[in-house]
Amino acid sequence: MTINIEGRLIGSQQKPFIIAEMSGNHNQSLEKALQIVEEAAKAGVDALKLQTYTADTMTLDINEGEFYIDNPDSLWKGTSYYDLYKEAYTPWEWHEPIFKRCRELGLIAFSSPFDETAVDFLETLNVPCYKIASFENTDIPLIEKVASTGKPLIISSGMATAAELDDSIRAARKAGCKEIILLKCTSTYPSSPENTNLQTLAHMRELFQCEVGLSDHTMGIGVGVASVALGASVIEKHFTTSRAEGGTDAAFSMEPAEMKSLVEETERAWLSLGSITYGPTKAEEPSLKDRRSLYVVKDIQAGEILTKENIRAIRPGFGLPPKHLKSVLGKVAKTSVKKGTPLSWELL
Repeated sequence: MTINIEGRLIGSQQKPFIIAEMSGNHNQSLEKALQIVEEAAKAGVDALKLQTYTADTMTLDINEGEFYIDNPDSLWKGTSYYDLYKEAYTPWEWHEPIFKRCRELGLIAFSSPFDETAVDFLETLNVPCYKIASFENTDIPLIEKVASTGKPLIISSGMATAAELDDSIRAARKAGCKEIILLKCTSTYPSSPENTNLQTLAHMRELFQCEVGLSDHTMGIGVGVASVALGASVIEKHFTTSRAEGGTDAAFSMEPAEMKSLVEETERAWLSLGSITYGPTKAEEPSLKDRRSLYVVKDIQAGEILTKENIRAIRPGFGLPPKHLKSVLGKVAKTSVKKGTPLSWELL
């Protein structure tokens, strides 16, 4: 399975496709948003993703009951959903200049729409693909709307059961989406490595017959690197210029040096996978001479018997393999042999 997004191939035979998620880390500053784009490009990511919504398309302006965040473990406790989204949303008029700067810097730019109006708006900007966020992965009407564009679709799996993901993927395919990437995701912020369950990646690939990757909310790069070894061809991480500067998602976002390290180390992990192989690689062939082999370690006269005192397994590797030691002990030398001569059958 290989997916083409604006000339970038995504699949197991390609280096990992890295997405920097801006989210609300722009702090309502277009200048900061464009700075995030610049730093993402310098870090070497492949794509930058926005989120397209308004507070009114996300929820109701109610500051109590179930519309109020009172979970003591939440980064956003003590506010309402409406106020949070009002603070975090990316103004729609910013999308075009942000996407334009991304293109100038060689980044693929796209977004997560959160309702049908966002899809219609993003279509006017000719985005090359779409992302369905974890909390929307059961919103079948939204998925059908996005899938009807015929563009590649990335879906985060956060909280979804296998049956729910099956519903979503079937709906997407039926609505016209041919290329789907399913990202393993844990919907806690930040996430812990022990709740990431990367073993699911291979199972998702087989079960849903689609490309797979990771939407990662853990701190650091270890989980992202590990995911590559288990089949992830896409990795998405939240990104900011500086966690210290704040932002709705800054606490679990990567800084530029970390993102650069993720780009480099995931590519190293991918390169290391190679193929099933035994024996020396081309690069290892010169090292074969450094193996141990049987050598004459004392001068031997013609007719003298080979013993452990005059034959030993040492480096380098130009003599008989050490496995033949028992076979040659007790044999008679055919000719006189100097110390330092590699042992061969012709000498016996």
